[in-house]
Amino acid sequence: MIEVINISKTLPNGKKLLDNISFKVKKGEFVGILGASGAGKTLTLRSLNGLLKPDSGSVIFKNELGEKVNICTLSNKKLRKVRQKIGVIFQGYHLVQRLSVLENVMIGRLGSITTFRSIFYGFTDAEAHEAMGALEKVNMEHLANNKVSSLSGGEKQRVGIARAIFQKPNLLLADEPISNLDPKNAKLIMKLIKPLSEEIPVIGVFHQPEMTAKYCTRVIAIKEGKIIYDGKPNLSEDQLSEIYGEELSTLALQAK
Repeated sequence: MIEVINISKTLPNGKKLLDNISFKVKKGEFVGILGASGAGKTLTLRSLNGLLKPDSGSVIFKNELGEKVNICTLSNKKLRKVRQKIGVIFQGYHLVQRLSVLENVMIGRLGSITTFRSIFYGFTDAEAHEAMGALEKVNMEHLANNKVSSLSGGEKQRVGIARAIFQKPNLLLADEPISNLDPKNAKLIMKLIKPLSEEIPVIGVFHQPEMTAKYCTRVIAIKEGKIIYDGKPNLSEDQLSEIYGEELSTLALQAK
């Protein structure tokens, strides 16, 4: 579970980037955050794992012990520990190109092992077996020994999902995970992400309302730093027009 309570962020010139953003997401929910470019979607997502510190408000995260912690007030050391249980799927994959698929998956747990082990990539046979299991869930086990540099964009994102699964997170964040993919691979990635929400809350930033309508259980729309919609994922043309404004026509062309 994660609960965002009235977070705000303001630039020195007085412009509000986030304006009293509040929502709560629990296990069983796959929440898509929508909005035009610059609306505050990514800033909101970055607040959930402490990469952005709001000027005010709270981000309450339930850890593996069931304890609730406020991410906004944690020291760097405690924040690093919390991040070990927050998986992230990135738009640009964030994989090490020279390493194998299997090694990239195991990197997802580097923050949870000792410094000595992390320096030498000292994973155990049991961890390697577990990482292979994560690859099997995204149908990539047959490429485990291939270098990531040889993969397509869709395959790289599947490795990113396997890495997040191997991390065993209590929360999964997805930062525009399908924006670089063709429609076929985008659908495949959404189909892989959706079942993960049955075990943990999943929150993603998207530019494709047709995808969130099909795969998400809920949509939050942000405009000019404020939440203007929080509800069912199927949005009308009027609602989309309110959310995106002039950008809606560009999105319609990209969806074709």
